[in-house]
Amino acid sequence: MGDLTLKYVNLEQKENQRSHHTEDFVSDSLVVRRGQPFKLSLQLGDAAFRPGQHRLIFQILLGRLYVQVPVTYSKPPSQPDWGAYYQQSPSAGGTAGGTMEVTLCTPASAPVGLYKVRLHVLSHLYHRVYIVGEISLLCNPWCQDDAVYLPLDSQKEEYVLNDFGLLYVGTPGNVASRPWSFDQYESEILQVCMGLLEVSPQHQQDWKEDYLNRSDPVYISRVVTAMINSQDDLGVLMGKWSGSYDNGMHPTKWSGSGDILRQWAKSNFRPVKYGQCWVFAAVMCTVMRVLGIPCRVVTNFNSAHDTNANLVIEEYYTIMGEKLPASKDSIWNFHVWVESWMRRVDLGMGFDGWQVLDPTPQERSDGIFRCGPAPVRAVRDKQLSMAYDVPFVFAEMNAEVHTFIVRNGESFLVDTDSDRVGALICTKAIGSSTAKDITATYKAKEEEHELEPFRTSRSRGPSPTPQAMPMSINTGCSQCSFGVSLKFHHVPKVGDDILFTVVVTNQTGEVRRLREHVNAQVKEYSNSPADTFWQDHRVMEVGPHQTLEIPHQIPEHLCAFLTEDNLVNLAVVIEDESSQERVLAYEEFNLISPEIVIEVQNEENVQLHKEHQAQLVFSNPFKMPIAGVLSVAGSSLLESPVQIRILALQPGETMKKSISFTPKRMGLKMLHSSLTLSNMAMVIRGFKTIKVQAHQ
Repeated sequence: MGDLTLKYVNLEQKENQRSHHTEDFVSDSLVVRRGQPFKLSLQLGDAAFRPGQHRLIFQILLGRLYVQVPVTYSKPPSQPDWGAYYQQSPSAGGTAGGTMEVTLCTPASAPVGLYKVRLHVLSHLYHRVYIVGEISLLCNPWCQDDAVYLPLDSQKEEYVLNDFGLLYVGTPGNVASRPWSFDQYESEILQVCMGLLEVSPQHQQDWKEDYLNRSDPVYISRVVTAMINSQDDLGVLMGKWSGSYDNGMHPTKWSGSGDILRQWAKSNFRPVKYGQCWVFAAVMCTVMRVLGIPCRVVTNFNSAHDTNANLVIEEYYTIMGEKLPASKDSIWNFHVWVESWMRRVDLGMGFDGWQVLDPTPQERSDGIFRCGPAPVRAVRDKQLSMAYDVPFVFAEMNAEVHTFIVRNGESFLVDTDSDRVGALICTKAIGSSTAKDITATYKAKEEEHELEPFRTSRSRGPSPTPQAMPMSINTGCSQCSFGVSLKFHHVPKVGDDILFTVVVTNQTGEVRRLREHVNAQVKEYSNSPADTFWQDHRVMEVGPHQTLEIPHQIPEHLCAFLTEDNLVNLAVVIEDESSQERVLAYEEFNLISPEIVIEVQNEENVQLHKEHQAQLVFSNPFKMPIAGVLSVAGSSLLESPVQIRILALQPGETMKKSISFTPKRMGLKMLHSSLTLSNMAMVIRGFKTIKVQAHQ
């Protein structure tokens, strides 16, 4: 009689990954989720398997840690743990060459990682070891015993499986959506994300402790948050917010995570240049979704960076309305982080659910540039002693703004505003291209609701309605005797004149002689304004109880350098000549960018593995010819980005370019495009969501 041997192992990759919702991953390993059984087929040879004479033991290794799992004839355990079983004898007649179907079980708290699997075949005469293969084990939002369990299928579809998203930037009054491809199903991405855990300082310093801690999504999220930036380690991205970007990529030109993660891995873990907050957050979202932890990208508009933790942000203006970079604290027009869903066993009842994680390097947490996971519930309820980094996150949306005017070296407080910071917090709505307002989950003011659909396919926000912000220096009068506000008749567009009106109201019964100083400065979303690029001054008289509207126009040629990624800080100071009383009003706004329109032929019947056509349409709105490179990408739609050089598009001329695409995965997908101009610092974007159906 021959010895029992293992002739062949079938990992049943297609069937297993379909049932584990991992069928779209590109990997040589079997990709499964913890807490859910999966099946292997063993082709035995030479001798028949006899339970009384032979033993089969799986050895499952994570690095140098391992667990021994005997194969038994039994039913699955009621509480999933490491286990392996078969339900009937592989060869009832005792003949050689039988096929054994074995079910493997993993705990819902098993560490995430790449496991090697060996099979030990034992009898009283011999002990043989066979290599079975590799298993990538992920968290499991479908398993109720997993700490990342999500109850609704629509949530799992959006926050785990979806491979594209929209990132929101701009200002609260003019929200702009930026398409992003998370790329988790593209080649090499799963391997890179698994490798990121191995490269982390936690793993390098104590590999055993790191492996054991990977059972906890709280621990995993803190490791990933630190590894997305390169401040303390071999992290993925280097941040840069000003200056030249010539030795890297300007952050606005990235449109997906795949290129960033692959570049990082192939460069032997040198940081990719460069990232800003939305890039850090989007790449982290990719890594978390790959690891099976539900994740979404969130934007906080008017986000405070409170360096001294006093919940106060100071801003300073000159008497001419120029904003000064005089404070270490700052307000970013928007800041982007992620939320991940998990149970917080470490915090007790009530703090499960969405947790803030911020990979943008701002402040250290336990000595490392990272932030979170901070429970959103703890932020809303002002539980400032709770781990991790709740006070910093709370300040980002709740700091009070104190505005000063500086005159002759002295600062005069002219306004205190508790509503400006955290004016709007939003994320992509489930299964939609609209933004969902989630401010109430952080600030508990008004009911959560979905924003109105934006006016264009790029999800533009409604026209801003700047609030009148009367502010005055206290000169001994009991109350301000006149007010001032800024009014826009429409949202300014890139390439147009900027038209606005200063509204001055005399609240007294006397004629007032006033001086007006209007100042415009350009700024990036995260920085103080640069020098003044336009100003205007005049003297006027306002009659008793009269309201005077003063129109202003910033000519297009002075705005030619402005793009969607710039913001304008516009301020007006009105000064009473006799009393020296001054009133300040200001508004920060972004410009509407032109867009690329994507039209898909027969879009109601886009089928899997079938070639389809799309047309990209763009009309030049500028008063000059433009040139650049048009790039079209779409995870699961295009094998690689399509690039088309645009040599010269004349003012008013319309460009029409056709491309073909062949979907390789079903479901909702995104085709997105960007036109990077060579004769001005601007990227023009467009996107189209496409529902891919089964081939008929």
